[in-house]
Amino acid sequence: MTTGILIEACVESAEAAVAAAEAGVGRVELCENLVEGGTTPSAGTIALTVERLAIPVFVMIRPRGGDFVYTDLEFEIMRRDIGVARDRGAAGLVFGLLESDGTIDRVRTAELVEAARPLPVTFHRAFDVTRDPLESLETLIELGVDRLLTSGQRPRAVDALPLLRRLVVQAEDQLVVMIGGAVDAENGSEIIRRTGARELHAWAPDRFASPMRFRNPDVPMGRSYEPEDYTRFTANRAEFSRLVASVRAL
Repeated sequence: MTTGILIEACVESAEAAVAAAEAGVGRVELCENLVEGGTTPSAGTIALTVERLAIPVFVMIRPRGGDFVYTDLEFEIMRRDIGVARDRGAAGLVFGLLESDGTIDRVRTAELVEAARPLPVTFHRAFDVTRDPLESLETLIELGVDRLLTSGQRPRAVDALPLLRRLVVQAEDQLVVMIGGAVDAENGSEIIRRTGARELHAWAPDRFASPMRFRNPDVPMGRSYEPEDYTRFTANRAEFSRLVASVRAL
């Protein structure tokens, strides 16, 4: 991006990744199952997305939704998924591991950072449920993590600007603080101006109807959240384009 500010699009399909790239974003974070905050995409999704995009594809490594304290088996799954993503052309990897006391899991994070190399590592919004954000940032710097995705421990980044500014200043050039959390064309420029961040992370979904003509309303293919079986999602090109344009206008 010509301003030196990078917009990363959060997407959960190859189609959404293509749409976001066409809108002008500088990178995509590829995952699945965004209804639970994102989980690891399939090997086929990674491979095809990398083939179709000219911009970097960072891949989420998260074996399930829920918390970020993982069993030994889940941790081994994450390690293997890192190898799968790297072998299929991922440009970076995204993960986050915590201890039950709300601190960063130093040992396992260090192991996965080493497994990921030479690819860059983003520690995702698991950071936003840690007990002390400033302490957690120092831990990530010590562990050699390249990038932190955070909303400033609030649902909306725009409501946490003082903490986000403090994190950017504390990180200096040791780690990139990327800001996400309800970032859009209306608030993206303000977030950049007031925090000094150089990277934004955004999700801008676009709904479209399933082509299914026969529909059985009595059998949802999900749990209690009642997914919209006959609605599909991709990236909203117009919304991402507006965000890109608003940042370029700075």
